[in-house]
Amino acid sequence: MPWQRPLWGFFAHKKINRLAVFTLPPEMFGFYKKNIDYITENAINADQRRYAIKEEAPRHFIDLDNYADSAKRQLAKFTWKDAVDKIGEDSLYAHGIVPWHINSMKYQLTEAFRKKDVKRILSLSTDIGHYIADAHVPLHTTRNYNGQLSNQVGIHGFWESRLPETFAENYDFFVGQATYEEFPQKRAWQTVINANAALDSVLLFEKDLSIQFSEDKKFSFEEINGITTRVYSREFTTKYHQMLKNQVERQMRASVKMIGDFWFTCWVDAGQPDLLPLKKYKPNKEDEEEEKAEKVNWLRRIFEVRKEVDN
Repeated sequence: MPWQRPLWGFFAHKKINRLAVFTLPPEMFGFYKKNIDYITENAINADQRRYAIKEEAPRHFIDLDNYADSAKRQLAKFTWKDAVDKIGEDSLYAHGIVPWHINSMKYQLTEAFRKKDVKRILSLSTDIGHYIADAHVPLHTTRNYNGQLSNQVGIHGFWESRLPETFAENYDFFVGQATYEEFPQKRAWQTVINANAALDSVLLFEKDLSIQFSEDKKFSFEEINGITTRVYSREFTTKYHQMLKNQVERQMRASVKMIGDFWFTCWVDAGQPDLLPLKKYKPNKEDEEEEKAEKVNWLRRIFEVRKEVDN
């Protein structure tokens, strides 16, 4: 099932969203900086919704290997309506829709800026950041999303959680100022195509390295949040990171830049509304209670789904 696919690490999502704020021009920076904790902490909301909303999971990936090369080139030109007409909505959802969904979110965020709807601006900014980051993950572009088809189960979390958690503090995240994106859908498609082009290295290097390490050297145990957990060993992780030549850093940097570009583009397309008065916004008690209730419902659905799976 799509919702069972592994997640881009929570650590990475939060860091990427947070860093994107610093790409914005002064006219936007003040508003986003004031709300940077919200944008950071809620960067994982879209993943939590996957268990509660049927349509959510396919928004995080696209199985490009399900399509012939000629079809991929055509798909990138299709609007969502064109794609539904030619392929069918059920088929599209079965194999992922992330590039189309990013484009859809772009229009929604533009409208939120136009209406100066602070609550929507923050929510949509946070979510589009999540989907853009997901689109940069090579393993989000293939049916073999966790190495389950190549006897490499666990590689998903290894690439997108273990590597950034281990090395991100040494990454260079200075990506410059956000710039206007004239062709959002084209950018979204180019992003997943570029990520997919890196997939061979992700899988091949891990497989080659695994031949050189015995099981007890490939894995070790570390205490994480007070729990002793089996993880890829520090030596194996370091050698894999070196073989990839900072691929994770490049993809995280590209995510940060693209998120900033899309936030900026939405603001420009909305007429560059003055965000200064919006800095005064504070959620009222009703908004806070509604948000809490929504998250409780997500959690309830998570437990129900996992119970069904266990059975």
